Amino acid sequence: MAAIRGRSTQNFIGGRWCPPESGRTRPNINPADVSDHLGDFAESGGLDVDNAVAEATAALPEWKALGPIRRAEYLRVAERLVEERAEDLAVTISREQGKLLKEARGEVKRALAIIDFTAGEARRLNGVTTPAEELRTLSYTFRAPIGVVGLITPWNFPLAIPMWKIAPALLAGCTAIFKPSPLTPLTAALLTEVFADAGVPTGVLNLVQGDIAAGEALVANPLVAGVSFTGSLAVGLKIHEAGAPRLMRSQLELGGKNAVLVLDDADLDKAVRATVIGAFGQAGQRCSATSRVIVDTKVKEAFLARLVAEVSALKPGEDVCPVVDEQRMNTCLNAIAAAQETGAKVAVGGLRATEGLPEGFYIQPTVLADVPWDSEIAQEEIFGPVLSVIDCDGFDDAIRISNSVKYGMSGTVFTADITRAFEALDRLEAGMLHVNRPGVGAYAHLPHMGSKLSQFGPPECSPQVWDFYTEWRSACITY
Repeated sequence: MAAIRGRSTQNFIGGRWCPPESGRTRPNINPADVSDHLGDFAESGGLDVDNAVAEATAALPEWKALGPIRRAEYLRVAERLVEERAEDLAVTISREQGKLLKEARGEVKRALAIIDFTAGEARRLNGVTTPAEELRTLSYTFRAPIGVVGLITPWNFPLAIPMWKIAPALLAGCTAIFKPSPLTPLTAALLTEVFADAGVPTGVLNLVQGDIAAGEALVANPLVAGVSFTGSLAVGLKIHEAGAPRLMRSQLELGGKNAVLVLDDADLDKAVRATVIGAFGQAGQRCSATSRVIVDTKVKEAFLARLVAEVSALKPGEDVCPVVDEQRMNTCLNAIAAAQETGAKVAVGGLRATEGLPEGFYIQPTVLADVPWDSEIAQEEIFGPVLSVIDCDGFDDAIRISNSVKYGMSGTVFTADITRAFEALDRLEAGMLHVNRPGVGAYAHLPHMGSKLSQFGPPECSPQVWDFYTEWRSACITY
């Protein structure tokens, strides 16, 4: 506890806090106020990763032997500690990642739901008994942990996403090396501390702070049986390619270019409210964020007028948080400028927000109208508070435009026609589908996953997650 509160540079390897072997650190800055320095954190490399993998490998046999019901007891203690430390965690998330405090509190609640669901799965990690072909023989199947796993997590949900990797990894009987984003190291350290304080045995969960060097070393280590990664498509492809020669298991949750379809019979007020929540909550920095709204031309003008009015009332710093760093801010602003060169028009926003704000990475919530469906901003992930409005000519055209992108994370339709609603669910190429509600988020017990280039491997946050952290065994016993 003291090491973290002192804003140390340390990793957590083999049950102890230790500095990086490189001796190098990087600053941790509040994106809402760059004068707020949260500390300097480890910039780890291959030696730190190899030390962590060695500790996880040594801890594996004993942890595996405990069985899922006893392993779940540690998760229950960790759940209680997260609940006790909820406000401290929320404040840290808000300062470190930049999201509004109410959004950070929501993330803590999501993390609690995930660990609660996961612990409850302990008594359902079962196989099946089957008929045998011979007499006096019992045949059955069971699950076994795959071994040491690497968990590489992003900055946009620095508590919830690590939780939905760490909790099932540990319950399954794996040991783990947790490599968080270098933009959110303090939240990662506090979460690691929760599991340490819950009594998780030495070496079972190890934290290695750092960036590319640490991630590459984790993927390259031959003792790592699998890597679960959430982040960009480009990095996910590199992880998959690097692990393929040794058949390393990978679970990749990647980008999204998510659409809300507003059909000609939609409740426009509900559609606007849901679109604003999906596009500008957490400044659009979610893999399931709404970045396109595809509107039937029959209702386009009425929808756009309502949308512009609501977005114009949003206040940066109060209703919309900053983006995570200067690079993300510049990427968004450059994308807005490039979109205008292809015919898009700024209906509201479009600039950096500075008035009445501390120095931070704020962008005005932006709506772009008349966006060509095949333009770059309509096809590529922006990951910021930028929404493209795209015209469509009826239901079939809306489906075609929605499916035109390489991603398939989330898809949403607003319609009063139940037949078209169910047909949309059949035809939309996305992993998480919604009707007449915001297109972000899911429940802790539902699969969090995409299709196409948004996902590779089993989903997370559901019973299906065990297909990543475990492998099947079959047994036949003659008596």
